[in-house]
Amino acid sequence: MDIQSIKNRFGIIGNAPALNHAISIAERVAATNLTVLITGESGVGKEVFSHIIHQIGTRKHNPFIAVNCGAIPEGTIDSELFGHEKGSFTGAHDARKGYFETVNGGTIFLDEIGELPIGTQARLLRVLESGEYIRVGSSKVIKTDVRLVAATNVNLQEAVRAGKFREDLYYRLSTVPIYIPPLRERGEDIYLLFRKFSTDFSEKNKIPSVKLTDDAKELILKYPWPGNVRQLKNVAEQVSILAMDKDVTAKELAQIVPDITDNRLPALAESRYNAGGSNFTEREILYKLIFDLKNDLNDLKQFVYDVTKHQVTGAPVQNQIQSSDFRMPGSNQPVIISQSNTGQPVVMDNKGFNESETIEESLSLMDKERELIIKALKKHRNKRKNAADDLGISERTLYRKIKEYGIEI
Repeated sequence: MDIQSIKNRFGIIGNAPALNHAISIAERVAATNLTVLITGESGVGKEVFSHIIHQIGTRKHNPFIAVNCGAIPEGTIDSELFGHEKGSFTGAHDARKGYFETVNGGTIFLDEIGELPIGTQARLLRVLESGEYIRVGSSKVIKTDVRLVAATNVNLQEAVRAGKFREDLYYRLSTVPIYIPPLRERGEDIYLLFRKFSTDFSEKNKIPSVKLTDDAKELILKYPWPGNVRQLKNVAEQVSILAMDKDVTAKELAQIVPDITDNRLPALAESRYNAGGSNFTEREILYKLIFDLKNDLNDLKQFVYDVTKHQVTGAPVQNQIQSSDFRMPGSNQPVIISQSNTGQPVVMDNKGFNESETIEESLSLMDKERELIIKALKKHRNKRKNAADDLGISERTLYRKIKEYGIEI
């Protein structure tokens, strides 16, 4: 089956080279039983690729199940995946088959696999290596023949280095890696997807279809789309409903979706999730940049003070350097270099400066993460689901972070 046929069958829109490459890998690996690891940001369509691998492969007539590992509480995920015996834990009134038993012969898609607890990772590794597992509360070994397709939006190599993901499981999962590019790297695909989503919505709701003017098209092509395809679909539907004129200009588009004019920072996300890049979010990187700039400013102030306090070549420094040569960052006010009554040089900016002045900020990303979680919880009145959505993490991850940081709610 060629790439275009796969696109037509699974409703994939776009011609970006990176997207076509991902589809070609999925098509080639589908005929095998190899484990596949799909990487990419949230909202790029990783689950679609799991369906491609299953439905054009040799297991297409057997069961398929998609499991979101981040949505299952840590205490029950072993039971969900591997089953349990009656009485094995509180509430286990009957024996239950797990997914690896019910989907025997088929395919399991484990989304957000980076959220798996370490103990569950060990169980999963055994399944991948030997095809065997044990139900919770049992001692009987059960055999299974399941093909595993995993997906993650985090850098698993960074998770391995942080001790949050097993190294042996990572290498077992990434037999065949597939990287799906974010929307901002797909160029004209953004407009093609917008037209598709708006047309489908208009036909479904029997309303006139909207069309973007050239300046509006340019606006959506420049926007970084942090929510990727999922966010673009929501925007297309919003515009289809709220646009007063069916030829939507950039001005009207910005009124309907104010965030569309926010180009944010240059794309800081790594180009390949499995290439060993950082696992920091854009928000964390922004905080780090701000703190680094503050420290650089302090260093600059201290440097100017030290230079004017000592003589470099034997001549007074204040005679060597004109005060107009120095301006504080972000200000048109020059640094004033003069002598005090004691003969010592004094360095001042437009606000004044002395040797003891410092700006102390915590550079710990953990501290900032804790602060953001507290703010999100306060904003949403301790409703964890809403706070997790606002932070862009799963509710289970938020619950773990609350316990980890000892946050009282």
